[in-house]
Amino acid sequence: MRLAKYLAHAGVASRRAAERLIADGRVSIGGATVTDPARDVDDSSRVGVDAEPVRIEGREVWALNKPAGVVSTARDTHGRPTVVELVSSPRRLYPIGRLDAESTGLLLLTNDGELAERLTHPRYGVEKTYRARVEPRTVPERALAKLRSGIELEDGGTAPARVRQVEPGVIELSLTEGRKRQVRRMCEAAGHRVVALERVAFGPLRLDRAGRGGKRLAEGRARRLSAPEVERLRRASAANEKRDA
Repeated sequence: MRLAKYLAHAGVASRRAAERLIADGRVSIGGATVTDPARDVDDSSRVGVDAEPVRIEGREVWALNKPAGVVSTARDTHGRPTVVELVSSPRRLYPIGRLDAESTGLLLLTNDGELAERLTHPRYGVEKTYRARVEPRTVPERALAKLRSGIELEDGGTAPARVRQVEPGVIELSLTEGRKRQVRRMCEAAGHRVVALERVAFGPLRLDRAGRGGKRLAEGRARRLSAPEVERLRRASAANEKRDA
């Protein structure tokens, strides 16, 4: 197995992030630093990251209803609470994508780098749906149309989005991209400031049915996804890949 793929399967990071770790000289084989992500390795190769041994472990995917004030990282240098601390797993998990510290809602965590790649890369087109409470509360149709057609931001134009107004002052947006603070920046460009933001769906998984028994997952609580649920996530990315082929 190639080194970058091995690190992704070991839950260190997504494959792209693993390639960056290798390029930065943080990965070793048998104690010697390597910079080739295509190097063939297996469990006998003594792979290490930052001098810590790495082995492929059983894969897990968890759903978390992230509260406000919790950061979407495995560790935080400022001592803030992290999403990993809310998940009871012995595995080395990391979030699939991110939510801003002040944002809430559905976040997935895993040690499956290949799945994380498929769920976050725009080419697989997996939708993430958000509900934004905005001000001013009156959102004219021209603002909704602007959001639907794509908005020019400082880092380039956004892809078209599915957008609807749920109630006065609340809009729902479904995106296939995941740029930093994208929903907030899109709404601001359309003339509306986001005062509260919640992710309500990730692909086929919805927050209001992500808890046990198909109920809403309580804030701050996490649940490991079943094999059929993980397979649904895989199929969502595969379906979009076939459509683009």
